[in-house]
Amino acid sequence: MRSVVSYVKRGGRMTVGQQRAWEDHWPRLGRTVSELPPGPLDFTAWFGREAPVMLEIGSGMGETTSQLAAAAPELNYVAAEVYDPGLGQLMLRAENLGVENLRLLHGDAVVLLTEHVERDTLHGVRLFFPDPWPKKKHHKRRIVSPSFAALVASRLAPGGTFHMATDWENYAEQMLEVCSAEPSLKNRYDGWAPRPEWRPVTKFEQRADVEGRVSHDLIFEKRS
Repeated sequence: MRSVVSYVKRGGRMTVGQQRAWEDHWPRLGRTVSELPPGPLDFTAWFGREAPVMLEIGSGMGETTSQLAAAAPELNYVAAEVYDPGLGQLMLRAENLGVENLRLLHGDAVVLLTEHVERDTLHGVRLFFPDPWPKKKHHKRRIVSPSFAALVASRLAPGGTFHMATDWENYAEQMLEVCSAEPSLKNRYDGWAPRPEWRPVTKFEQRADVEGRVSHDLIFEKRS
């Protein structure tokens, strides 16, 4: 296990609804990263179909993730998250939207990518509003680093995308610098990407707007 991780393992009690979602849906929809058998995860078998796999890292409370999965039924949509109530809430939202193309992974996305995802296979990776670790002494905990960019790139299929968004200016600049330096990635735009209309406005964006921070999107593509 990594000595420095990009997340804090928060506690928090689940609501009655979130607990019910775990009991009703987790056996079919979810798996725990630390309990996966060695080797690549067979997404085709898990979803019961062959389709492009989209991995979202850090699904939070699931509002955005559930909408994105519902809007793209052609994708096998995978959400990785460490917060138990968030996964429970995501399952509730997916149930309410009738989402069938979503699976959940509880645990460290870096371990997932390193040990359980084959090279050159993912259609895309999404990382929306990761923990900014704003204090300079904590910047080493930011998930977007040269090693992480190389790891993501190695798991993307040629032409696959790495889409990031953050409302912290210096983190956006770090993302741009790090991913621009990764030889197997190329920026789809000259700098920041236009904000996609299909990406729902998150609570973090709403808060950032109130606090006067500008959100930036970045979309990098795996070179062929």
